[in-house]
Amino acid sequence: MGEAHSDSVNRPDEWKIEQGINGAKLPFLDQTGEETVKIQPKVWDALTKDQAAIDSVGNRDELFKRELDGWEGYVEWEKYPEKKAKAHKLLTSQTFPPNPEYQMGPIPDTNPVLEGADYKAWHAAIGGELTTASDDSWATVLKEKHPDMLHLLQFPYNGEPPKRLVTSKPVTPNSLHFVRNHGGIPIIEKEKWSLDLDGLVANPKKYTLDELMDESRFPQMEKLVTMQCSGTRRIEQISLYAGQGDEVPQAPWAEGAIGTAHYKGISLKKLIKDCGGLINGAKHLEFYGPDTYFKAEQAMNYVVSVPWSKVKANEVILAWEMNGEPLPKIHGYPLRVVVLGYIGARSVKWLYRIKAIENPTMAPVQSKEYLYFNQQVGKHNQRPTDGIQIQEMPVSSAIMSPWNKQVVIHNGSIKCKGWAYSGGGRWPERVELSADGGFSWYAVPNDQMSKKHKWTWRTWEIDLPCDVEGWIEIVCRCWDNSLNTQPLTVRAAWNWGLHVTSSAHRIAVYSVNKTRQITRDRLAKFEETGAVLAPLTCPEHFETQSQEDYKKFWEENDPRDVDD
Repeated sequence: MGEAHSDSVNRPDEWKIEQGINGAKLPFLDQTGEETVKIQPKVWDALTKDQAAIDSVGNRDELFKRELDGWEGYVEWEKYPEKKAKAHKLLTSQTFPPNPEYQMGPIPDTNPVLEGADYKAWHAAIGGELTTASDDSWATVLKEKHPDMLHLLQFPYNGEPPKRLVTSKPVTPNSLHFVRNHGGIPIIEKEKWSLDLDGLVANPKKYTLDELMDESRFPQMEKLVTMQCSGTRRIEQISLYAGQGDEVPQAPWAEGAIGTAHYKGISLKKLIKDCGGLINGAKHLEFYGPDTYFKAEQAMNYVVSVPWSKVKANEVILAWEMNGEPLPKIHGYPLRVVVLGYIGARSVKWLYRIKAIENPTMAPVQSKEYLYFNQQVGKHNQRPTDGIQIQEMPVSSAIMSPWNKQVVIHNGSIKCKGWAYSGGGRWPERVELSADGGFSWYAVPNDQMSKKHKWTWRTWEIDLPCDVEGWIEIVCRCWDNSLNTQPLTVRAAWNWGLHVTSSAHRIAVYSVNKTRQITRDRLAKFEETGAVLAPLTCPEHFETQSQEDYKKFWEENDPRDVDD
C-alpha cells in the first residue's frame, strides 16, 4: 500500500525560503543541546498602547512645543533631561510596527524605496512640534530636489541621484547632491537664528549669521569639497550578507551617496580664536544639530564631535553658501559644518551650538554608531568599544556606466565612466579598470580624468579594451597619492554596521563584441527578422543555423562520437 498522505506543512514560498531568497523567514537552529531546536522569527502581534501612561506624561503640545520663534521643527533635548525622560516614557508605553525586512527579503519596487515607518511613528508619538515633521520634510524634498532623485528612505530623508546623473558634472548641482538626514528638516529663519560657542573656551559667545559673514571680523574661505556618506555602495555589502548599523532602516545606498560642491564660509579656527581660544585641556569640538534623533527609545538632538587638531588645520568650515547659493533648507540652511575629508556624518546641518570639550563626544551618533567592526562582531556580541569610529574616508571608486547585469554591444572596447575619491586630504592619483575580473588592469588616461584637488573626487571615462564575449566582470580600483588602494573583494570590506564599502567596485556585464563576424551576422539577423534581442534571457525565435550548414559542418569535421 502507498504511504498515507498528510496535510502539507509547506508554505507557498517554501522554495524561496529554503533557497535563502526570503532568508528573514528562516528559523535559527540552536544546536547547543542534544537535539537541534528551531527558533522561529518573531511574528509581530497586535500593537499595544498604555494610554494611561501616555496621558500621565502631560500635554505633549505644551511639553514639546516649538523651542524658538522662527525655528520650525526644532525641539531642544540636550538641555532638558526631564524632557528626555518624558519622551522615553512615551516611546516605551506603546509598541510600533516593524520596518519591512529588505536585507534578507525583497526590496520594494517603489520610489521612495523605504518609508521609514518607525521614525514617522516615533515623531508622531512625541507630538508637539514633531507632529508634522514627516510631511513637512517630504514637502521640502519635493521642492528642493531634482524630480529624478532616488528616494531610498522617505523619512528621515535619504536620497541619491540616478547613476546617469551622479558624474554628469564634476561639481554636483544642489538639486542632485545626495542627502542623508537623521530626522526632520528644520525650517529656520535667518533673522531668528544664532550660534552659541561655549564650553571650554575663554569667552563664550553668541553669533548671528551677519556677524559671521562680516569680512572685517572673519576672513572668508571657499573650498571645492567632496562629501561622502559612509553608506555609499552599501547595497554591495547587503547583497553579500545582511547587517545592521543605525537605528533607521539601513538605506540601500548605491554609488550615488557622494557629491561635490563649492562651499563658502569661515574657518571654525577663526571663531575659536575670537572666543579667546580653548582652555582647561579642551581637545574636541562638539557640534549640535536641531533635528530630533532617536536611539534605543530615547529622543535627542543630533550631536557629534571632531578633534581640535582638525579644526586647527583649517579643515572645518562653517558654511552658509553651496555652489554660489544660500544653503538649501535640506542641506542645512542657514549654517552647516563642512569637515574636509571626513565622513559626511560629522558635517552637521542647521548648526546651532558648538561646545569645546575635553574628550570625544559621548553622544550616541558618535559613540555607538558609525563604527567599523571586525567581521566576527554582530547582533549577538556587538559592543560599541569593539568598533573603530569612522572619521577620514578611505580610498574608493565606482563605475557609473555601464550598470550591473547590463548587456553591452561594442566594437572591442566598452565605454565606462565613474568617480574616484580618497578622504583625509588625499586624492585619486590613478584609476584602473579590468575587464577580466581583476587580472589585467588598464589605467584611465590622465586627460580623461577631471582636475586634481586635495579634498575632492575625480570623475573619469575610459574605453576599456574587451575582446571576449559573454559574461565578464568589470572591476574598478583607485590608487591615491599615498599609494593606498582598495581591497579587491566585498567580503574584505563587509562589517556589521554596513559602513564604508571601500572594496574594488565590481559589476557583471554581458559582452557582445561586434568585431566578431558571427556576432555581426547574428545581430543583422535579429534586425532583419524583427526578433527580440532584449532581455538577454528571452529565447530567439528564428533558426540560428540551417540544416544544410549543420550537415556540412559534420561532413568537414570529425564526427560527434568516435568508435575507438
